[in-house]
Amino acid sequence: MKLVSTTNAPAALGPYSQAQVVGSMVYTSGQLGIDPATGALLEGVEAQAHQAFKNLAAVLKAAGSDMSKVVKTTVFIKNMDDFGAVNAVYAQYFTEPFPARSCVEVARLPKDGLVECEVIAEL
Repeated sequence: MKLVSTTNAPAALGPYSQAQVVGSMVYTSGQLGIDPATGALLEGVEAQAHQAFKNLAAVLKAAGSDMSKVVKTTVFIKNMDDFGAVNAVYAQYFTEPFPARSCVEVARLPKDGLVECEVIAEL
């Protein structure tokens, strides 16, 4: 197991890693729409979704992978009414063959975020 850490994505908000590499796979922690330069959560679900995917891309790069190697995503959204907006942003970061995906509405996310995503990718 190998710890993955980068300053190009927000630092963990608790006792966990940004990602771990196990064998030939990368398992990321959930990424919120937090700007790593300022530590601030961006405004609006679309801006947060874009930033969450940029943060995931930075973590994957630090692990030696990239978004094209993602095999599974889990997206957490505060309001299922935002599914269409988040889905439109999601489609800008993934290409065919698309990864398997789950999308779950949750009561609350850290820092009162509107969207969070975690991924599993190949190296």
